[in-house]
Amino acid sequence: MATYNHTGQVVTDLERAKRFYQEVFGFTFWYEIQPPDDATAKLNQLPAPLGVTAAYLYLDGFVLELMHYSAPGALAEARRRTMNEPGLTHLSLSVPDVRAAARKAADHGAEILEDTDLDGAALFLRDPDGQLLELLPESYRDRLPPKA
Repeated sequence: MATYNHTGQVVTDLERAKRFYQEVFGFTFWYEIQPPDDATAKLNQLPAPLGVTAAYLYLDGFVLELMHYSAPGALAEARRRTMNEPGLTHLSLSVPDVRAAARKAADHGAEILEDTDLDGAALFLRDPDGQLLELLPESYRDRLPPKA
C-alpha cells in the first residue's frame, strides 16, 4: 500500500511561484532544500550540474513541490501542454468565488483562459509558468460522492 507524498512542478522563478501559490490560493510554505547535484542528476536522469532548489508548499493535505533549476542550461524550454496528452494535465482547486480567484491570479501573473469559463461553474487559467489550473467553486465538493 502506498501513501501520497507530493506532486512536483518545475518553475522558472522560485520566489514568484511561491508567492503565487501562497498569496493567491493560500498554500503554506513547509520547507526548502538544495539536494546534491550528483544524486539529483541520477534520480532525475539529467546531466549535472542542475542547481536544484525545491520548495514544498501544502494545502488541504496536498503537497506541491516547486523545483527550480539554476545551473546554466539545466532548465528545458517550456511548451504548452494540452488536456489530451497522457500524463498529469492540471491542478484543480476549489475556491469561494471562481471569477474573484481568477482575477487575483491574473494580478499575480496568471493567464485567464476566458474561453473555458462555464459561468462560474469552472474556469481554467495558466500559472506564471504555464501550468494549467482548474478553478471550481467550493460548492462543487459538496456534490461529490462520499469517500470510501
